Amino acid sequence: MAEGPGENARQRLVAAGIRLLERDGPEALNARKLAAEIGASTMAVYTHFGGMAGLHEAIMREAFVRFGRQLRAVPRTDDPVADLLALGLAYRDYVLANPQRYRFMIGLTGPGAHPPIGHDLIAEGTPTTLAESNAAFEQHVETVRRIMAAGRIRPDDAIAVAAQFWSVLHGYVLLEAAGVFGDEGNGVLRVLAPHVVNLMVGLGDDRAAAEASLLSLAVAPAPPPAPPAPQARRGRRPRA
Repeated sequence: MAEGPGENARQRLVAAGIRLLERDGPEALNARKLAAEIGASTMAVYTHFGGMAGLHEAIMREAFVRFGRQLRAVPRTDDPVADLLALGLAYRDYVLANPQRYRFMIGLTGPGAHPPIGHDLIAEGTPTTLAESNAAFEQHVETVRRIMAAGRIRPDDAIAVAAQFWSVLHGYVLLEAAGVFGDEGNGVLRVLAPHVVNLMVGLGDDRAAAEASLLSLAVAPAPPPAPPAPQARRGRRPRA
């Protein structure tokens, strides 16, 4: 079925919102700029979304759809621990490629730019009120369940364990996006990979097995830097 003119305008406004968000930040998400981006009047925003709050939510949903699509593109293998890290690396890639979009998705934006979507994950079992966001998170939960079924970690609440992994990723990618770990990707080897190994070991995995899973992705914790070579001590020459 061909798209109607209204649906086409709706999709164009959402796509324009994502473009403006990445280019100019959340401050650009106002009716005037969005309408101008698609050559329409500001009434288009109110006609199709009821106002900016509705458009913000639609932009957020689309951002999570694209995020979930990137996670689903990660191949699943017979090593679920390696798959979990592969999901983490895809998560990292998405954030570094779309930093403004990610900040908008998780609410790290200016006042009023973010619709209230949060859930109590522990009580509700899902992190947000948006199905698109929950579907992306569920990919981590499903992989954690596979890790437990394989006997790699202790049986536990898979949602809580996935949230632990998500917390590691979220903190790491925000710091890397801010430049804390440089721009050479060294943080993956020296911070993220060792953190994931330590998390898996704390949950019951064998350290050698966890490190082997990372090696299967050509990612392994980097060895600590060698200590500086001792220097000859200088002092006064003894008197004859």
